[in-house]
Amino acid sequence: MKNHIAQELREKKTSKPLVAIVGRPNVGKSTLFNRIVGERRAVVSEIPGTTRDRIMAEAEWNGRSFLVVDTGGIEILPAGMEKGQRPLDRQPLLEDSKAFVPSIRAQAELAIQEADLIIFLTDASTGPTAADREVAGILRRTEKPVLLVANKV
Repeated sequence: MKNHIAQELREKKTSKPLVAIVGRPNVGKSTLFNRIVGERRAVVSEIPGTTRDRIMAEAEWNGRSFLVVDTGGIEILPAGMEKGQRPLDRQPLLEDSKAFVPSIRAQAELAIQEADLIIFLTDASTGPTAADREVAGILRRTEKPVLLVANKV
């Protein structure tokens, strides 16, 4: 899957910038992706772990074409917690999503590496979380342009 997406990006990226939408689970990344693309391409759900693979589509804004990539939520788990589990105050992952948590994060980090611009989506209704701070740390190390977008205002 990763090689297929990377190949598709190489073929399309020759003339179009790549925008990656990243953030923790359930901040509205897929909803924003669908809005930017202008159609329902990504599944939207209240259940964390729904988006597992990167989804790419072409979009246009102010007459300029670009590629946009939706990513799964970057999970930050406390030390000692098994992969796929979540803190008690968080909604549980889909049962079959637990095994995919490391892969989802790896794909999000790959999208960050490949992007020309990153949209860091946060949930304004909850305020900054430890997961948001972790994602911000990853983005600071990339030295790429980042738009911080507060959703659910």
